[in-house]
Amino acid sequence: MSHPRFSSLVSSLPATVPFVGPEAHMRASGRDFRARLGANESVFGPSPKAVEAMARAAQDGWKYGDSESHDLREALAAHHGVAPANIMVGEGIDGLLGLLVRMLVEPGDAVVTSDGAYPTFNYHVAGFGGALHKVPYRDDREDPAALVAKAEAVGAKLIYLANPDNPMGSWHSAKVIARMLEALPEGTLMVLDEAYADFAPAEAVPPFEADDPRLIRMRTFSKAYGLAGLRVGYAVGAAPLIAMFDRIRNHFGMTITGQAGALAALNDQAWLADVVAQVARARERLAAIGEAHGLFALPSATNFVAIDCGQDGDFARQVLDGLMARDVFVRMPGVAPLDRCIRVSAGREADLDVFDAALAEALAATRG
Repeated sequence: MSHPRFSSLVSSLPATVPFVGPEAHMRASGRDFRARLGANESVFGPSPKAVEAMARAAQDGWKYGDSESHDLREALAAHHGVAPANIMVGEGIDGLLGLLVRMLVEPGDAVVTSDGAYPTFNYHVAGFGGALHKVPYRDDREDPAALVAKAEAVGAKLIYLANPDNPMGSWHSAKVIARMLEALPEGTLMVLDEAYADFAPAEAVPPFEADDPRLIRMRTFSKAYGLAGLRVGYAVGAAPLIAMFDRIRNHFGMTITGQAGALAALNDQAWLADVVAQVARARERLAAIGEAHGLFALPSATNFVAIDCGQDGDFARQVLDGLMARDVFVRMPGVAPLDRCIRVSAGREADLDVFDAALAEALAATRG
């Protein structure tokens, strides 16, 4: 009997995915989550104006979306003070990362990231045969100097850095990012993942100098704008680099509803500011919950908080399992010593009440 002839690269890859989604967990348990605090979605929801725009656009759902995302690109360019040629819209940051790796990484090419950083980037690098080199975190933050040194040592084509960082919520100042750029080896492109930049202090966000060929920045509507289910992200970079996306991207990948929703969300900055304020209050509540249970919340510039469980990764995994068994969805870093923490997304007061009670029970069971 004939069988598909998979490529040797794909055949060699492990049968794993970066994340197991909450729906898969619910199917396995047969129960819904009482508090969904694991995927860093915005439970505060999208702007009502975005919802209205998507409802109107849905009436034209028989059409393909604009293959150039023209109106959204124009608006994003004006918002950031760059040219439309500096903007590429894509299916979330994850989709854009996959395209970027495909554009630049051939089998065996060196790529540098941090051990424990956002795993979907690693998934794309492995999928295109890149050689992934990792450096450890330092003081619960990504280590820019170590990333640059490793890139120099291995001749890396790409360096990946999230600022603010996932999974720890830590951040570096724009000055640190600027120094990192100046120290980059010749021919190395820095991928600056700014999925959480809307929550960050102003000093953590570099000004937009879109024509710098050493840097590409990734942004999303999935976090603060509350549109994770629409899959709308964008890259900001030098025009020649951005133009290369057109050679390989899915030209009709952006839906008509996604483009309309993102454009309306971008134009409702008052809603964004209110969400950011609610997230800040939720971070404070999460820190207080952690302290009340003898744990420590790390400072965060994101819409989640990493809570140090005070022992090793095995202990933290038991706490996480206890929360999941009580139908509270959270996640945790996968690499020691980061895995001493659990990672909890910002939620509404009712969500955090559920988390508080479940955490008390999970800790009691784990501590015996």
